[in-house]
Amino acid sequence: MTSFHEFGLAEPIIRALSEEKYLTPTPIQTQTIPLVLAGGDIVGIAQTGTGKTAAFALPILNRLLSAPARAERKTCRVLVLSPTRELSGQILDSFRAYGRHLRIQTALAIGGVPMGRQVRSLMNGVDVLVATPGRLLDLVQQNALRLSSVEVLVLDEADRMLDMGFIHDIRKIVAKTPVQRQTLMFSATMPKEIAELAAQMLKNPQKVAVTPAATTVERVDQRIIHLDRAAKPDILAEILRAEPVDRALVFTRTKHGADKVVRALLKSGIPAEAIHGNKSQGQRERVLAAFRDGRVRTLVATDIAARGIDVDGVSHVINYDLPNIPESYVHRIGRTARAGADGIAISFCSSDEAPFLRDIEKLIRIAIPSTDRRTDQRPVQGPGANRNVDAPRHNAGRPQGRRRQRPPYPSNGHNRPHDQSQGNKGSGHGHNRPQSQPDNIATVGFMRDAGPPGAKSRADAGRTPR
Repeated sequence: MTSFHEFGLAEPIIRALSEEKYLTPTPIQTQTIPLVLAGGDIVGIAQTGTGKTAAFALPILNRLLSAPARAERKTCRVLVLSPTRELSGQILDSFRAYGRHLRIQTALAIGGVPMGRQVRSLMNGVDVLVATPGRLLDLVQQNALRLSSVEVLVLDEADRMLDMGFIHDIRKIVAKTPVQRQTLMFSATMPKEIAELAAQMLKNPQKVAVTPAATTVERVDQRIIHLDRAAKPDILAEILRAEPVDRALVFTRTKHGADKVVRALLKSGIPAEAIHGNKSQGQRERVLAAFRDGRVRTLVATDIAARGIDVDGVSHVINYDLPNIPESYVHRIGRTARAGADGIAISFCSSDEAPFLRDIEKLIRIAIPSTDRRTDQRPVQGPGANRNVDAPRHNAGRPQGRRRQRPPYPSNGHNRPHDQSQGNKGSGHGHNRPQSQPDNIATVGFMRDAGPPGAKSRADAGRTPR
C-alpha cells in the first residue's frame, strides 16, 4: 500500500496523519494494520525506528472510534505495556497525536514519579493506558486499577522486558486480563523465551517480520578498534576530535563507567553529559533536550539509550564498552543512520571483551572490519581472513559472567528491576532492588523527538509514523 487512505481508517485519523505529514506507510505498518483491524492476534518482529508504534496505535484508535463505549471507573479498554518510562511516554504521545481529533481518554502509569496523580487519572476510567509493568501492578494492588475490561493488550519491546526481568510481572498482568481479548506483541528480536511467551499468551497469532531478527542497519559503517583498556579514554577523545561528529552517543556498560568517561572527556576539553539509571527523570529529560538541540554533542550513556531514542542527526555511535548481550549491539548502533542518513559505529575491544565480539559477529553474521592499536599488537583477523563466525566455540579462557543471567525476580514483585517501572516514590514495593547492577538491567528508553502532543517533531514533509 502506498497511502494510509487504503487501510480504511476513519477520517479523523487520516486527518491527523496528514497534519503530521505522514504520507506513506512503512512495511511493518502495511502488513500489520490490516491484520489488527481484522481483530486477530499479532506477533510483530521489527527493529526500533520502523514505525511499529503507529502499526498498532492507528488500528486501535480506529477500533475505539468505531465501537464507542465509556470506560468503567478504574478500568482501561486498551493496555499498552513497555519496558521503560520514556518509551511509555513516547507511545502515549503517539496515541495523542494520531487521536487528536477523537474524544479518547489516555493515561500514563510509570515509576519515578508520585503515584497520586496517576491514581486520580484512572478514577473515572480511560480508553488507553500506557504503563510499565511494575507501576501497573502497584496500581492494581492498591485497588486503583482493574484489568477486567481490557479489550486490547499490547506488549511493546517484549524482548527488552524479558531481559529486564519483567517476565513474572507480565504473567501476573496477563492473568488479570480477560481471556477474550486481542493481544499484540512486538519485539526487535525473537529469542526462544519470547516465542514461548507468545505461544502461551496469543491465540493463533499472525507473524509479521519486516527484517530478519537482529540484523544491523545497512547504512551504518561499522568498525572495531582492538586496544588496551587503559588506552580507551585517550583514543575516544582522539576520535571525537578527528571524526566529523554531528552528535555522538558513547555507550558504557555501567553507570559509574559513564560518569568516569564524562570526567575524562571534560578533562580533555570535550564537553559531554551522562545519562543513566541513577539520574533523576528531570535530569534525563534536560540532558536529552540539550542533546537534541545541539547544546550537547556528546552523550555518554548506558544501555538505557539503546532503545527508544529518536533523535535525528546522531552521526556516530561509539561502544566504549562492548555489550555482554549481543542483541544490545544491534540496538545501540541503530541509534545512528536514521531517517535515511548514513552513520558510523566504532567499537572498542580490549582483550577481555573478545568473547563479546565473537558473540556479536555470530549474531549479525558478519566479521566487522578491525584495526589493532594495542601496545603489543597481534595479528587481527579481519574480513576475508577465513573467519567463521558461526563455528562452535569452547568456553576455555572466557571471562566469568560473559552472558548476564536474568535475575530471579520473585513473583511477588518485591525485587523488581530498579529504577524503571516504579521508582522510589509513591510505592511501598521494591525496597530490595539491586543498586549496583550494570545499568543494562535497568534500561530506559527516550521520548521521541517531539514537543507537546500534536506538535511536529521534524520539519521534513513526507515522513512516516513511528
